[in-house]
Amino acid sequence: MEAIYDIISPAAFWTTLLTLHMLASVALLGAVTHQAMAVLAPAPRGAADGFLTRFRRVSGPGYAGAICLLWIVAFVLGGWIYVHYRIYVRVPIEAEGYWLTLGAFEVKEHVAVLGLGLLPLYWRSWQRARDAGYAAARRWTTGLLAGMSWLLFLVGHVVNNVRGFG
Repeated sequence: MEAIYDIISPAAFWTTLLTLHMLASVALLGAVTHQAMAVLAPAPRGAADGFLTRFRRVSGPGYAGAICLLWIVAFVLGGWIYVHYRIYVRVPIEAEGYWLTLGAFEVKEHVAVLGLGLLPLYWRSWQRARDAGYAAARRWTTGLLAGMSWLLFLVGHVVNNVRGFG
């Protein structure tokens, strides 16, 4: 780590890492939301070609690989940032008594791991996109991952707003 700090300052390094984590998270959020809308509320045939219709008309199977990759990338970057968070962000938040914020972040950690564990079932159900027997698994796993993504995004955003980074 010291060699990296010879090239870039610690503040710039952690800010860059947080930005990459945020970009991966936002890309994940967009992809899984598109796919969830296509699966849970598909556009009716012959519907007017408006924004919401196009939003719901995406090809669900095309998103599965990207969602798995983005979840893993965001998870790994978040895990790397977590080391810095535990020392430089969490301690001041505890000192200031923001217990609900800390609790929400603890829930975020667990939800991220549960989503990671859900990815194999999600991946498998989308690999069998033409098989009607997997339709319920596709709906449930996609809906769960979408809900989890939104929760993770919102909690991370709130924690960052409470303390900032570093």
